[in-house]
Amino acid sequence: MPDSSPNLILLGHVAGAHGIRGEVSVKTYTGVPGDIGSYGPLSDKTGTRTFTLKVVRVTPKGVVIASIKNVDNRNKAESLRGTALYVARKKLPPTADAEFYHADLIGLIAVDPVGKPIGRVASMQNFGAGDLLELAFDYGGKTEFIPFTLTVVPEIDIAGGRIVVVLPSATEATEDPDRPIDP
Repeated sequence: MPDSSPNLILLGHVAGAHGIRGEVSVKTYTGVPGDIGSYGPLSDKTGTRTFTLKVVRVTPKGVVIASIKNVDNRNKAESLRGTALYVARKKLPPTADAEFYHADLIGLIAVDPVGKPIGRVASMQNFGAGDLLELAFDYGGKTEFIPFTLTVVPEIDIAGGRIVVVLPSATEATEDPDRPIDP
């Protein structure tokens, strides 16, 4: 997620109040939605406010219904709407081979297959059809989404701070904005 720092990883957002007893609905970014409660206290973006979540249940759509310590009525729960929930990076488990935390990818330099820099990773998104990598190109300051697949991103070097990107042919036309796109 673009608004996280290297030391804090965004795990979810409070979507709103749920019921009258202070429970909240939480949109999570964890692999298993209910795991958001297993990381211990979460914090806001600044790290100054902490939230201890107890997962009550997970809806069929993957939304977590949770209680938060010291939030005992709907008004308090509603005041948290939109609050981003972060965990300290050191509390996350290490990744397996070919697995990455989005926060590790954001900011990496994107190079073409011959090593020429073309931009930086601006964000990672998933709108429902798979992960997309948003590239901020060095030319023109534009951004574009590309599929986050082995074909398009064959090499990721977190330690070296770079990824190799093979631009799909439709994307290559944007390198020269005056070049017409063939139908």
